[in-house]
Amino acid sequence: MKITISGWGIRVPGMMRVPPELTGQPDRLRWNARYAGGFEASFHPHPLAERALSLRLPEGPVLDLASGPSGSALLAAAAGRRVTVVDVSEVALGLLREEAVRRGLSELITFAHADLAAWRPPPGRYALVLCTGYWDRTVFPAAADAVAADGLIGWEAFTADARRARPALCADWVLGPGEPAALLPAGFTVLARRELPDDQRGTRRRLLARRSAIRQPDHGAQHPSHGPLTGRGR
Repeated sequence: MKITISGWGIRVPGMMRVPPELTGQPDRLRWNARYAGGFEASFHPHPLAERALSLRLPEGPVLDLASGPSGSALLAAAAGRRVTVVDVSEVALGLLREEAVRRGLSELITFAHADLAAWRPPPGRYALVLCTGYWDRTVFPAAADAVAADGLIGWEAFTADARRARPALCADWVLGPGEPAALLPAGFTVLARRELPDDQRGTRRRLLARRSAIRQPDHGAQHPSHGPLTGRGR
């Protein structure tokens, strides 16, 4: 795929125009630069996606948040699921779209170019919600609420211990004690929770949880209040 870089602008064939609110968005600029700089996507699905898609799931689409050039989205589409991918980098989405076209899967994938700090999914719609390299406490409640009855949420992000290996990692971009499981609303059952130590790249925590087949009413569960965060840690 040919990517043209001019000043702050990056043009990706086949992608929509950049929304005005994203023009100078720091994460967009940072990730575009990374993906445009000779990056070669492997398109390998994430192990959490492979596990989730092997389990019982209700009918419905998959949502992949902060997707990057996601092999997980391609795996879900290859299984016949409709998939919505959301990312702030149009270069990442362009790489994914090109590969989806090559595999004949592009008609099953919706590409949303958006900042997750502002974008919100419809509630109760998705059989599976995935996020495997991003953390934002203001995003997680809406992501969990987007899971359909009997559906799954899979999440992986850096823990605070990761800052030992990555001192530049912002404290707001890492999981706190017990997170993200501690932020799940009523009606979810944790199926798996695992620490993934890595002295080189930083420790991550992985969560897989299922929503009850009968959705629980929201009684105004309280979540920690934080300002907008837009951290990533792929």
